[in-house]
Amino acid sequence: MTIVIVAVLILSCGLLQVSADASDHRYKAGDFVPLYANKVGAFHNPSETYRYFDLPFCSPGHVTDKKEGLGELLNGDRLVSAPYKLDFLSEKDSEVVCKKRLSKEEVAKFRDAVSKDYYFQMYYDDLPIWGFIGKVDREGKTDPNEYKYVLYKHIQFEIMYNKDRVIEISARMDPHSFMYTAKWKETEIPYEKRMDKYSQTSSLPHHLEIHWFSIINSCVTVLLLTGFLATILMRVLKNDFMKYGHDEESVEDQEETGWKYIHGDVFGYPKYKSFFAAALGSGTQLFTLDTEYYLLSSLFSGALFISLVVIYALTSGIAGYTTTSFYLQLEGTNWELLLTGCLFCGPLFLTFCFLNTVAIAYNATAALPFGTIVVIVLIWTLVTAPLLVLGGIAGKNSKTEFQAPVRTTKYHREIPPLPWYRGTIPQMAMAGFLPFSAIYIELYYIFASVWGHRIYTIYSILFIVFIILLIVTAFITIALTYFQLAAEDHQWWWRSFLCGGSTGLCIYGYCLYYYHARSDMSGFMQASFFFGYMACICYGFFLMLGTVGFRAALLFVRHIYKSIKCEYA
Repeated sequence: MTIVIVAVLILSCGLLQVSADASDHRYKAGDFVPLYANKVGAFHNPSETYRYFDLPFCSPGHVTDKKEGLGELLNGDRLVSAPYKLDFLSEKDSEVVCKKRLSKEEVAKFRDAVSKDYYFQMYYDDLPIWGFIGKVDREGKTDPNEYKYVLYKHIQFEIMYNKDRVIEISARMDPHSFMYTAKWKETEIPYEKRMDKYSQTSSLPHHLEIHWFSIINSCVTVLLLTGFLATILMRVLKNDFMKYGHDEESVEDQEETGWKYIHGDVFGYPKYKSFFAAALGSGTQLFTLDTEYYLLSSLFSGALFISLVVIYALTSGIAGYTTTSFYLQLEGTNWELLLTGCLFCGPLFLTFCFLNTVAIAYNATAALPFGTIVVIVLIWTLVTAPLLVLGGIAGKNSKTEFQAPVRTTKYHREIPPLPWYRGTIPQMAMAGFLPFSAIYIELYYIFASVWGHRIYTIYSILFIVFIILLIVTAFITIALTYFQLAAEDHQWWWRSFLCGGSTGLCIYGYCLYYYHARSDMSGFMQASFFFGYMACICYGFFLMLGTVGFRAALLFVRHIYKSIKCEYA
């Protein structure tokens, strides 16, 4: 689920990464408290966000841009000084910001924004504030031409404080005046718990019960698969192990069938082995990235979005080492580092170029500034690429031979005709369904948090679900690999990888369903961003889970052929 979770953390990181100018967050009466206007956007289209002053709001003077970090820029934050002045403990009663007469074009802009349920987002001492731009009065009217469009012109701020610290802020909208008010109330809530209210929705008892029910359901699936595999090993393979272990003299007289018949073909190297090694290297890197990311998100709550970029750069050496060492085991002659570096980053980069161009055309905040793009390119050039090469050098120096428990024949047997349900596509569908069913409930909450504008915070449960996903993927891949070998189909290398990674395709299929059935997103930009970045996320899961599936299948195949101790060893 790597990156299926990036979509969730866009919200949570936007909440947690914005930092105020006052680092200690302690104020005296009358002190300036930083208030920034961030962006505006359609409530039902999370990717459609624009700068706050792209709408013709009244501004009292020069607007100052806040210097933003890499994480804020990646998150699409574009903070500017807000037109409201909310000094600490300073009451405001019907304060006028400024006066402005709207032109016909500006009225049309506001009308369009109100019709699309535009909301604004601000940050006050790092606390987020949301509010709608206006509303459409449809009561008692059937003709859209009769709808009344109301623009909110008065914001009523209510701020809660504990001694010298800001604890909570809320905003209520009033369409009847061009002013703003600020009321201060004292509270006993400690500063350390001021962010708890933003995570209460996902932490309510009945929601936690559903999450734990999901985990129990997934654990039952794991137990059933474990029992299923144990039955195979104990009933189907036990007789073979006993026969070869205790009656070695009669082995030559026995007629081999099934998986024993193809013992000389099983460990023949796969086709396109350079591409296969690169896929394993990229999948291993993404597996490491996911594991570290979930651990960080379970232990910490801030700066998680930028950690994706940093962790990916620092783990590139793992990809280089895995690709080179495995490819040389397959008697390869090249390092294939360029293919490894581009296998995941290449599609991601092309997707980003297209979507960033779309965002620039729409003047959306999702468009990264040129300087940020340069920083990312420098990270890839100065960190990712050198570590990839160093990993490749280490993999070459630690070259070992591929340890096959049986002798591999030069010419492989022809695979007998198999029924349609033993083909690659049906097997992938079967392999992807069970792991997807184990994570479905948690996946639903992730998508609901994105489109419902809620904050997903139960990362510890998400990490448990991630572990269950890995276990189920490994088990189902082992089972399907055994059935494939029992049918005397010895081309299991790529099949096990594809079956393991098929869960990523199921996740993308669920994305398509959710987009059309549950979300209210519309428009070219929204569809492009959703399907583009989700395709990259699911592709990353495909590589990662494919690697997990192949590694599990490799251990299983080595074990069963080593355990029979046949004369071909």
